[in-house]
Parts: sequence; structure tokens; C-alpha cells
Amino acid sequence: MALVFTVLDGRNHDRGGFACGVAALDDYLHHRAGQHQRDGIATTHVLIDDALPARILGYCSLSAAQVHLGELREEDRKRLPAYPVPAIRVGRLAVSQTEKGRGYGQLLLGHAVNLAMSVRQTMGGRVLVVDAKDAAVAAFYEGFGFRRTANATLTLYLPIG
Repeated sequence: MALVFTVLDGRNHDRGGFACGVAALDDYLHHRAGQHQRDGIATTHVLIDDALPARILGYCSLSAAQVHLGELREEDRKRLPAYPVPAIRVGRLAVSQTEKGRGYGQLLLGHAVNLAMSVRQTMGGRVLVVDAKDAAVAAFYEGFGFRRTANATLTLYLPIG
């Protein structure tokens, strides 16, 4: 068994068999992730076990974004121009109900950070942004160094680079 990250492929991955227990996250993977990927809106990265490659253990979706300079903490605004800051958005992150408690959420987040660092090197990007659905999810991200924005208590960011 080896865990592998790969880009969602509707022909190879069982989207319908995934359930995390949050209807909006399940619905996104089942019905919209493939379309968003085809349309260039977001990419969805799935965590799989290479022994059972069709089974999705968890996923995260990423897209380009921007945040207004005023949303960042003052210490994070230093040396930045006075216009929107390039960002990468974690639109969704979910782990299968059957796999919770195994650290897969942390692995998915680490994968998103690594991809954001790669984007920063090739085209620029200053922060990784996430909109937490509630305080518990916000606390998860804060545990990994994410900071709340000035304007929205459930929007958080992580400086990259």
C-alpha cells in the first residue's frame, strides 16, 4: 500500500463512492469537480491507495484567487504593492468518513501547500487562502499556521514562500 496524490480522473476514480458526511463536499466531488476541471475553474487532487486506485480517500480542490491587501495582517503586508495579492484557494478539502482519524486531512493540506509553493515558483502567488465552513474547521487550519483575515473571520490565509 502506497498513498498517492493524483488529479481527479472521472474515468478512473469512483466519485460516487466517496462520502465525507458533509453534503456540499460530497455533492461537489460527485457532480461539479470534473466540470470545473474541464472548464479551468479548479483542479481537484485526490488521495488514493495505489492498491485500490479507484477509491478516493480524500480530495482537495485548488484554484487561482486574490486577496485584497487590507485583508492581510499588517506584518504580512510589508513590501507588497497596493493592489490585490495573488493567491491560491483551497476551495474544498474532505476525507472519506471511513478514513477519518488517519491524518489524511493533514496530508491533503500539505499537498496543497506544496502545489502552492510550486505555483509561486512558476507564476507567482503570495498566500494560500481557505474559507472555513465553521469554527471547528477554522481551528483545523489555524493549527497549521493559517491566519484569519481582517475582514472575514472564517476566511484564513497562509503566507507561502
